[in-house]
Amino acid sequence: MKSKVTSFIMTVITILIFVILIILGIIIYNDINKTDIVDEVQSFVSNIIIGESKEGEIQSPEVSENLLSSSKVTDQVKETSNNVARKFFYNQLDNYSKILYDALEKNKENMKTGTYEINFGTVFSDILNKSNGQELLGDYYQSAIEAYTYDNPDTFYIDFSKVRLNIETTKRLNKVTYRVYMNQGESDSYLADEFPTQQHVEKALIEIEKVKRYFVQNKKADTYTNIKLIHDYLVESIEYDTSVSKDNIYNIYGALVNKECVCEGYSEAFKVLMDALDIPSVIVIGKATNSKGQTENHAWNYVQINGMWYAIDCTWDDPILIGGGMLTNSLKYKYFLKGENEFNNYHQPEGQFTQEGKIFSYPKLSEDNY
Repeated sequence: MKSKVTSFIMTVITILIFVILIILGIIIYNDINKTDIVDEVQSFVSNIIIGESKEGEIQSPEVSENLLSSSKVTDQVKETSNNVARKFFYNQLDNYSKILYDALEKNKENMKTGTYEINFGTVFSDILNKSNGQELLGDYYQSAIEAYTYDNPDTFYIDFSKVRLNIETTKRLNKVTYRVYMNQGESDSYLADEFPTQQHVEKALIEIEKVKRYFVQNKKADTYTNIKLIHDYLVESIEYDTSVSKDNIYNIYGALVNKECVCEGYSEAFKVLMDALDIPSVIVIGKATNSKGQTENHAWNYVQINGMWYAIDCTWDDPILIGGGMLTNSLKYKYFLKGENEFNNYHQPEGQFTQEGKIFSYPKLSEDNY
């Protein structure tokens, strides 16, 4: 009898050990079976050659003296306005803010010099003739800058705090004329300190272009796979910066070239790569509550698949592992393609980017996860 009980116990123990080994095998497989996307991109970037201009040989872009003097401007606005997701915040602006946004977009190449002046002529005279005209124009300008920077994170090299909107007033008899133009004001340049010249800007953009080109040339047939590859690349290649003091940790250069950034860098890099593949996405900012119950300012993304919007938080899918260890799939995809029923338990989007600024809206999330 005793031998039968012993045999039974041994059998149970053997089965348990076998089950445990299977479970451990699955966990280990999931941990080590991550994509080799980082190595693939690095190899691609290392071998690709993009034509570069040598120091002093960068040609000045074509100058357009007056933004509104050519009929081509209207055609361009009509054409680019059709891409709703790529210009998601632009499409929420009023007409005056759109004029300012369109000027930034039209002169994107020109502004790499850091000193190019955009001339609006007298287009804002009707506003400025009002008693509170300058305040109104200032509000339109602020909304345009906010929409432009969130729609176009690839303009990381411009420090918009250095860009000035100037009003030149001319009085002749009883007539007052207002000419508005945008330039660097009293600063030497409106370029970011980390990219002080056009040569620095061009070099940085080339480095980013190499990463983008990998995903464009290796684009997959279905949207889900492309989103997952880019999500995995950002999670596996970027280190979250805890110092909050290094250069470029808030932009795509820090994310895609230095490979070290904070949440803004993750979310902006995700959008830039989605834009490269023509996959609709937006940057979202707001408050988020972490696993410790701490609420903080945060940034993440919404992305569209099959007409539905889902949330992705690449930053939180790349947690800092205390004591080291490997990132398991359960952590790596915890905030991947989530619907509002789950995602909004920890994330609260806010559409007001600056105090007293315009309140923008975001796409309506799917209720359920993908």
